[in-house]
This record gives sequence, C-alpha cells and structure tokens, in this order.
Amino acid sequence: MSTVSDERTKEAEGTTGEIAGGDPRLAKLVDRLPPRMGDTFTYLLKPSSRWVRIPSGTLLIAGGVLSFLPLLGVWMLPLGLALLAEDVPALRSSRSKVFDWIERRKPHWLDSSVSKNDET
Repeated sequence: MSTVSDERTKEAEGTTGEIAGGDPRLAKLVDRLPPRMGDTFTYLLKPSSRWVRIPSGTLLIAGGVLSFLPLLGVWMLPLGLALLAEDVPALRSSRSKVFDWIERRKPHWLDSSVSKNDET
C-alpha cells in the first residue's frame, strides 16, 4: 500500500476510531481512487465537513440528472447519492445494500492488496 493511501486511511479514521463513513468498505473504495480525488473524498467524509458534503452531493446529483450536457455525466449521480448517504438515514440502507452487492459480485474492488494507486 502506498504512503499516500496509508495517510488517507489514518485521516479517515478520525478521532473516534471510525473509518470514513462508518463503513470499512467505503474506506477501501476511497483508497482505490487516484490520490487527489481520494484526498477530496477523505475530507468530505469527515464529520466536520457536513456543510460542504450536503451541497456537494446535491450538485453532483443535479449534474447526473443533466448528464446529456457536455462535461456532465451519469457517474455524478451515484457519487452524489453516496455523499448524501452520510447525512440522510434513508439512503444509508441503500448504500449498505450496494456495498453488499459489491462484496458478492466485485470483491476485487475491496481488495486492499491490489490498490489502483500502486499499479503503474
């Protein structure tokens, strides 16, 4: 595992010892992101970033809905929903179901020994 991803994981654990978003599967997915994007997500998943996370999630969802326009895409929709799931209890159960599906169908996405950041 790279040094950057180790630092991100330590930052995501915070002072309460909980991993980013309270779900270790989320931390594993964030660890696979490119360093700059991963650092942004680590910041957004901190409890103190709630007032940045909610508008960011809302804007990403709006961008996903407007995916027919240039520079916007459908990829923004699940990303916005994942961010809002931190603060909206109704979305947390859906996020958990998606993580369960990923564990069953795409377990290599959660494999920390094969980090995307380590592949060159």
